[in-house]
Amino acid sequence: MINKEILVKKIEKLPSNLLKEVADFIDFIEFKEKKNNITLISEKSLAKDWLKPEEEEAWIDL
Repeated sequence: MINKEILVKKIEKLPSNLLKEVADFIDFIEFKEKKNNITLISEKSLAKDWLKPEEEEAWIDL
């Protein structure tokens, strides 16, 4: 299992030219997590429209 201390040690060993790449990857992971949370949060409110009979009819051929 990995924890924050292990990650910090790994980051500290990296050459400074790779730190930007690590920071970018962390930003990407945070963005992806926020996007997933927004999708899950909005699912209930969007389901009201998704479950309408006219929606079923509109998508029946796909």
